[in-house]
Amino acid sequence: MLKTLSAQIKEYKKASILAPLFIVCEVIVELLIPFLMASIIDKGVANGNMKHVYLIGVTMVFMATCSLTFGVLSGKYAAKASTGFAKNLRKAMYENIQSFSFSNIDKYSTAGLVTRMTTDVTNVQNAYQMILRMCFRAPMMLIVALVMCITISPKLSLLLFIAVVFLGLCLFLIISNAHPIFMKVFEKYDDLNGSVQENVNAIRVVKAYVREDYEIKKFEKAADNVYKLFVKAESILSCNMPAMMLTVYACILGLSWFGANMIVGGELTTGQLVSLFSYIMNIMMSLMMLSMVFVMVTMAKASAERIAEVIEEKSDITNGENPDVDVKNGDIDFNNVNFAYKKGSKKYVLQDINLHIKSGETVGIIGGTGSSKSSLVNLISRLYDVSEGEVCVGGKDVRNYDIETLRNEVSVVLQKNVLFSGTIKENLRWGDKEATDEDIKRVCKLACADEFIELMPDKYDTY
Repeated sequence: MLKTLSAQIKEYKKASILAPLFIVCEVIVELLIPFLMASIIDKGVANGNMKHVYLIGVTMVFMATCSLTFGVLSGKYAAKASTGFAKNLRKAMYENIQSFSFSNIDKYSTAGLVTRMTTDVTNVQNAYQMILRMCFRAPMMLIVALVMCITISPKLSLLLFIAVVFLGLCLFLIISNAHPIFMKVFEKYDDLNGSVQENVNAIRVVKAYVREDYEIKKFEKAADNVYKLFVKAESILSCNMPAMMLTVYACILGLSWFGANMIVGGELTTGQLVSLFSYIMNIMMSLMMLSMVFVMVTMAKASAERIAEVIEEKSDITNGENPDVDVKNGDIDFNNVNFAYKKGSKKYVLQDINLHIKSGETVGIIGGTGSSKSSLVNLISRLYDVSEGEVCVGGKDVRNYDIETLRNEVSVVLQKNVLFSGTIKENLRWGDKEATDEDIKRVCKLACADEFIELMPDKYDTY
């Protein structure tokens, strides 16, 4: 999964490197400021040396400005990298979906694919941006702050190690319980989107049969399922903040108690204690950031798996080696054909079909609804592959042809037509992308469609 997703970073690798690089610079500068603060208190204020106070103060202002600049740059590059990554994920999924055979498409619902390209990608995008910023900032801040604490007082640093171990255990328990629930949440999202899609597409049917109340209840049930699962997942994740606050305040109390005793005993100066308080807050903030990252990654992990599943899906129908690009004629032969929708299944929807149609003949295939008339026709253009036997066009097995060549030669008029966004002219050019304006007008006259098109505001250029 990680290999599949990371391959889509592509041209945004530079931004993905610069963002954490600026974060590291920001953290280093930021964590030197408390160290200078201790110098102001112990060497400046305590000794009445105002020159030292002014000098260190100007240095701290300069370092704060540098920290701000590094922070802005890291935010800019993290945003560029994450949004670019999301763009590439959507593009990769869409391109792969275009290569799917009908059997591949049958594995996914339309609503499920929409959810993966919208909600799931947004979750991964947010997680990636947070990883670039927080996952470098927090560990860097944690390590540097711990080093500085150990430099000041090795004894008091033990408090921080205990806090880190405790929080790590809490996060592990939270994430391991929340992830399976998020997987179920996105499945329910698919059902929710499916309900909306059905009602938008079939709104006339719903109104004609006065089924509004039924469809509303159906949607409410789908929405309620998402609500219940989210509440369950968020209830587990909400334990993160109490555990964090408990650790923070326990550390502050421990540091105050032991630090005060060490000052009295002469083992610690007031300035050093102030610095330790600053560093402990930095450490707690970094742990809080890490916990937020883990929460976001927990949610995004489920989305990432669903995205990778679509990108890694391989079309069942591909070109063989050295495919034929010449279709001799329009002869069609079905030789001992058996066909099942599910690969490897012996439950055939078409069985022992032997059919021979000469080029130029007209043949009608009659049968009840669901008798697989459309599936039979779809085998000719290789939208499905036969389970057993062979389908031949021009005397050759369709599996030996180049797919694009075969489908260019086999014309299909679908039962349910769809208009795509664009102009009338652009939709008509689906039949022939090289068609001139004169060609378009000629075929519309033949189809008796020219009269109402001419009444449109922009005629053939009407959107």
